[in-house]
Amino acid sequence: MERKSLKGTYAAPAIEKAFEIIELLTAYPEGALVSEMASRLGRTVGELFRIVVVMEQLGYLRKSSRTDRYTVSYKLLDMAFRATPAQNLVRAALPEMQGLALFAGQSCHLVVANGGSGLVVAVEQQPETRGFSLRVGARIDMLQSCSGQVILALSSPQRREQIIAAAEKERSAPVDREQLARQLDIVRQQGFDSRKSPITHGVTDISFPVFGFDGQIAAALTIPFLELIDGSQKIDLSAARDLLRAAVQRISDTLGYQPG
Repeated sequence: MERKSLKGTYAAPAIEKAFEIIELLTAYPEGALVSEMASRLGRTVGELFRIVVVMEQLGYLRKSSRTDRYTVSYKLLDMAFRATPAQNLVRAALPEMQGLALFAGQSCHLVVANGGSGLVVAVEQQPETRGFSLRVGARIDMLQSCSGQVILALSSPQRREQIIAAAEKERSAPVDREQLARQLDIVRQQGFDSRKSPITHGVTDISFPVFGFDGQIAAALTIPFLELIDGSQKIDLSAARDLLRAAVQRISDTLGYQPG
């Protein structure tokens, strides 16, 4: 990988190396070893090792417990979303999320995988005075939540295993793989998930996948459907599910997804 000359500018070698690593890893979605990074960048392992470790400690890189390979974490995505309007996924999703919240009378949130957890990267509040929603930046249980199981079910086998392994590490407890596989099979066959919230009474989560131009799942869009005691919610659960399905299809289309 050719390094550009910085003659005539202030030099910050450690920062330069950090960004070289991030740029390099964009071409390695499955991650790279420190030795591989060093070889590709024309540097020594010693030059990169401490920088990589610090970047991992700060949350910018994630190390696989199985392969020791490093990948870029979603912390950068979260920061980019907060700092700029240029994040494609959120930019494509927000107009549809706004319409969905308006017509369904329910809040919705967009979740991406972040290591062994989910990360809420966008939220649209329903316009009425009564509702339920999560906050941007909230962490989601990938193994038990509606959003998490949609992402797991529709990810590639390798990506799914990476997420589950990371979740096991974060929990410091093994996962019942057989039970989880049965649940994910059901979600995969349905193409979505819907279930009573495991933590909030009166809420039924509905989640559908958002696909990117590469045909891979990019996120899950979820409505935590709040059923009011007096039945005064704007539409019923079935109608909300239909609106959500249509919204994710339009978001995926905006992202360039072409169904096979």
